[in-house]
Amino acid sequence: LPAVWCCALFRPILRPAMSLEAIRYRRGSLQILNQLLLPQRSLYEDIGNVRQGWEAIRAMKVRGAPAIAIVGCLSLAVELHNKGNAEVSISKLESFVLESLDYLVSARPTAVNMARAAQELGCFVGQEARREGITAESLQESVISWAEAMLDKDLKDNRSIGEHGARHLLQRVGRDKVVVLTHCNTGSLATAGYGTALGIIRSLHAMGHLEHVYCTETRPYNQGARLTAYELVYEQIPATLIADSMASVTMKEKKVSAVFVGADRVVANGDTANKVGTYQLAISAKHHGIPFYVAAPQTSCDLSLQHGGQIAIEERPSQELTDINGVRIAAPGIGVWNPAFDVTPHDLITGGIVTELGVFAPAELQAALSQAKSQV
Repeated sequence: LPAVWCCALFRPILRPAMSLEAIRYRRGSLQILNQLLLPQRSLYEDIGNVRQGWEAIRAMKVRGAPAIAIVGCLSLAVELHNKGNAEVSISKLESFVLESLDYLVSARPTAVNMARAAQELGCFVGQEARREGITAESLQESVISWAEAMLDKDLKDNRSIGEHGARHLLQRVGRDKVVVLTHCNTGSLATAGYGTALGIIRSLHAMGHLEHVYCTETRPYNQGARLTAYELVYEQIPATLIADSMASVTMKEKKVSAVFVGADRVVANGDTANKVGTYQLAISAKHHGIPFYVAAPQTSCDLSLQHGGQIAIEERPSQELTDINGVRIAAPGIGVWNPAFDVTPHDLITGGIVTELGVFAPAELQAALSQAKSQV
């Protein structure tokens, strides 16, 4: 099995068989699979510091809310490990960590995972820095270990999401075989491994209950055509690529059982920001009476925001829409609006929100997550 190495003892995290790796890590070394080059080339690039981590996230060499947070925090861990702690005071080390985290959050602000990781790691560093007997060396070790633990947890959470989502759908539709439609990329390339929405599809396939998957191309960056299709072919899961504009007729003609998407931010009332095009899929699914599911770990949930109107939506460069591989396809002089995400209202999420804790109706999510947090 391919493995990602983590922790001081080089402990391997074993991947599911045939699963792709977006992130390769061992203490002091981080490599990411440059997803801009897929599917034509598989090239791993070294990330040696926070600046390089920021640039990789901003350029979308790595993408997917969970993977963004993991790469961001591991880029910090690598820089800390490689620069050492000679003659660095605890206060300077704490300031460096906090400033680095703020910088990483700015790379792609809509995805909440990086912001949440920054908040949690920042609080952890503040507490550790004031612990009796702490040294700069032990503080640095604590930060690195905290970041490394994200890999283990994300993979475990993704497997739970896969199982919960698959069983919930099968129970709901009451059929032995299901047909699923998905959008963007939510698999091993977007996470530490296995995936969220695509993890559910993997689980259905492993259980022998998946008849077919339809994946949208996901314009303008074609994450579906380049990345999801790549993962599905790689793992020999029966699948068909469709244009974004074919989704409604696919639901009507191809007996789609459910739509599964990921999330970059789920807020308190269940409104969900995800890759642009998600909103229209939810509208069409409701019209056709097809359950619409959002798959997201707790780290993608932001209970500090009450509704989707409060989510800041990132806008990307116009060239991502007008050009393909550096070749302009749009008429010169045309105006461009290129939001990276849209917000799906909670009442369109008819299947439920699938987390590592279980599947919840949007109205149940806040209470469920709050209860889970109180038990930690």
